[in-house]
Amino acid sequence: MRLVLCDDNRLLCEALGFVLEAHGHRVLAIATCVAEGIAAVAEHRPDACLLDLSLPDGSGLDAARAMRQHHPDTKIVVLSCLTDPAVVSEAKKIGVAGFLRKDQKPSSIVSALKVVDAGGTAFDPRLMRQRGPRAVTQSRENPLGALTPRETEVLRRIVAGQSTSQMAREMDIAISTLRGYIKSILAKLGAHSRLQAAAIASGPRYRSVA
Repeated sequence: MRLVLCDDNRLLCEALGFVLEAHGHRVLAIATCVAEGIAAVAEHRPDACLLDLSLPDGSGLDAARAMRQHHPDTKIVVLSCLTDPAVVSEAKKIGVAGFLRKDQKPSSIVSALKVVDAGGTAFDPRLMRQRGPRAVTQSRENPLGALTPRETEVLRRIVAGQSTSQMAREMDIAISTLRGYIKSILAKLGAHSRLQAAAIASGPRYRSVA
């Protein structure tokens, strides 16, 4: 397959590209942000784009929407550490051909591309497990309960009014990683902004997070 790789980690892209080319694929371009990814797909018209969701200039989901709208012949395979069911569901609505976790072995990515190339879809089965009725009810009653400990820490810092750079520095993580946590938090809380997420967390029912 003719591929475009889009991830903010260029080293990862180059290493993955080497493996994919060893299996007969051709990497046409490497992009490290949303704008570059959309431009690369527009220029090269690849068979598929391997796309991360946490990018420095925006959401990979937005990139996927643009690619699907303007270049529907290019199949999108998400390769991301964001595994929240709401994110996976949104990606499926957009029409991606696959959604894989970043902890996949290279051989699993190669196998997924074979499925996609043949016209199928490749979704990591670990992402497709349905939550039971009790878990869904608990999530609706207390959406904060769906957050991981790391996401809860990020939300506390949002409530405290910390900036992105301050949070990343004090938590000793990359800004792109932090943005991934924030996007997951917003999806789980059904919030559209940090301000709204902070308001939810500071409300009378969930004030314990602050």
